[in-house]
Amino acid sequence: RMSRHAQQLRDHDRNPCIAETDASRKCMDDNNYKKDMCTDYFLKYKNCRKFWHDIMMQRKRNGVKPEMPSAEERRKILESI
Repeated sequence: RMSRHAQQLRDHDRNPCIAETDASRKCMDDNNYKKDMCTDYFLKYKNCRKFWHDIMMQRKRNGVKPEMPSAEERRKILESI
């Protein structure tokens, strides 16, 4: 059974970067935990976190709730770019 924190990390409405997290973890598994083999995956994860964090901070400043857009809302945001 997963801890509540672990469940939140797997919740698509709370964590916009699950795919990037999973890809990084798979790369590490596939490459015997040689970090230098997975630099691109780490960068994609970092960029994902920064992108959604910036959106979350903007929404917070504007008083928009929830601060993190839902998975459906995020899909629409990404399609509009």
